[in-house]
Amino acid sequence: MADNNLRGFKVAILATDYFEQVELTEPKKALDAAGAITRIIAPQPKNGQITGFNHDTKGDTFKVDLPLEQANPDDFDALLLPGGALNADNLRVVPEAQEFVRQINQAQKPIAVICHGPWLLVSAGLTKGRKLTSYHTIQDDIRNAGGQWEDSQVVRDRNWVSSRQPGDIPAFNREMLTLFEQCRTGATNQSANLQSSDQLDPGGAYTSESQLGNQSSSEMKNATGHEENMQGQDNALIFGKQQTPPNQ
Repeated sequence: MADNNLRGFKVAILATDYFEQVELTEPKKALDAAGAITRIIAPQPKNGQITGFNHDTKGDTFKVDLPLEQANPDDFDALLLPGGALNADNLRVVPEAQEFVRQINQAQKPIAVICHGPWLLVSAGLTKGRKLTSYHTIQDDIRNAGGQWEDSQVVRDRNWVSSRQPGDIPAFNREMLTLFEQCRTGATNQSANLQSSDQLDPGGAYTSESQLGNQSSSEMKNATGHEENMQGQDNALIFGKQQTPPNQ
């Protein structure tokens, strides 16, 4: 069971229809288990709901806690941006979504983003000079917007943590929880609590590989960020605990 280190910490989860379902549900489980208060926010949700996608198959329907038009960034301590190509492509052109993420970032609140999620950061004009990763098909968008893209399982740069795809979720959740806990306690020095396998650079960003191993772009299977044959128990997926790597 996770420690309740984030009890009362309010996290906005910003998404719209056809988000990659596991990229919302698994980080949300980890946050809820840590005591955080998570709220799903969406622009003009139909019937107060949004629908997920499991790779290329329609997923489940989720209740929206708050329409984006009524959401105030000042009411939240952090932001989670799930991926999914259709979700991210639609969300990035919503002015209210761009402004929401700008205000969160301007307040130096932590942002956790995965897969195609960085598209919103690009459209909001926030990626210039920042180091991050994403699903490999949008690396040119990030670079063209002035960002430093890395093909790494998880990248942390100041108040941001980013990952590439569903297979990175254990590492993503681990670093997301660490970042959120540090921001809650005011510990913004990113060199704190780094493992010996982490690589720190002078720009204040580091990358970290979990026991799942680092996949190159050539090993990624499709444009939605989904990896087939995902293995491991729920705890490994949620909290990043050690699991046996898949056979090569």
